[in-house]
Amino acid sequence: MLKGRNLIDPMDFTTEELEEVFKTADKIIENPKDFAHVCDGKLLATLFYEPSTRTRLSFEAAMLRLGGQVLGFSQASSSSVSKGESVMDTVRTVACYADIVAMRHPKEGAPKVGAMKSDIPVINAGDGGHQHPTQTLTDLLTIRCIKGNLSNLTIGLCGDLKFGRTVHSLIKAMSRYKNNKFILISPNELKVPDYITKEVLEKNNIEYREVEKLEDVIDELDILYMTRVQRERFFNEEDYIRLKDSYILDSEKMEKAKKDMIVLHPLPRVNEIAYEVDDDPRACYFKQAKYGMYVRMALISKLLGVDK
Repeated sequence: MLKGRNLIDPMDFTTEELEEVFKTADKIIENPKDFAHVCDGKLLATLFYEPSTRTRLSFEAAMLRLGGQVLGFSQASSSSVSKGESVMDTVRTVACYADIVAMRHPKEGAPKVGAMKSDIPVINAGDGGHQHPTQTLTDLLTIRCIKGNLSNLTIGLCGDLKFGRTVHSLIKAMSRYKNNKFILISPNELKVPDYITKEVLEKNNIEYREVEKLEDVIDELDILYMTRVQRERFFNEEDYIRLKDSYILDSEKMEKAKKDMIVLHPLPRVNEIAYEVDDDPRACYFKQAKYGMYVRMALISKLLGVDK
């Protein structure tokens, strides 16, 4: 049972517990009306200390579709943090009014601190460059629903693999399922950090390789997870200009891919996926956004213990 639990790190739940959440999401997708009132009388507090579009609205939509209501703030300046209140005190106060909290904060570890003295479940909705567990659950549910399983897959991750928190979390999460292998596609300046390759992949004898060109490996992939190559991460403009076009996914590159490969992206995109790709049936990033709402509905209902 997940009732009363917090979700701070994507690895907080076992694969069996994740499957509980995904099975509830399956039921919601199949019969949303059955869940339209399971959170009647319940309140979700959204404590967003930094701007967000998708995550905040996804949480709000999830709670409203479950029959609950939402209160909270969307920027730190509109909360008592502007008066110097600690995160822990804010959460303890909000716990007097709400039944569950979703918190986004620019400081790593803030949701964990907030959860320490909380009487209600706390969900980390993103803490700086650290963790974004509900995005990881979104990615896993999307893969599970479209590919039919979470094992025996070749996963290509492309773009900024050094600073991208979604990439690090997805590698850790997918490493727990059997026979997955990873192809890490990035410029040398933005390679996956050593702690991921050594402590997650090599330590668990998981097959992986690092390459610089997407077109060289796209035909091997079951999943292509795109991220943005960030200009601000480069030491000089010349390196950025030299590398940036290698990581724009277009129709020409898609022609080399498997017919059943899927393209995912945590969004927002800038120019790393050409708009022409949107019409390709393998482009699943907007479906992914919708699965994000479903998985948050399932998670809220499980943590509140109201799931059917």
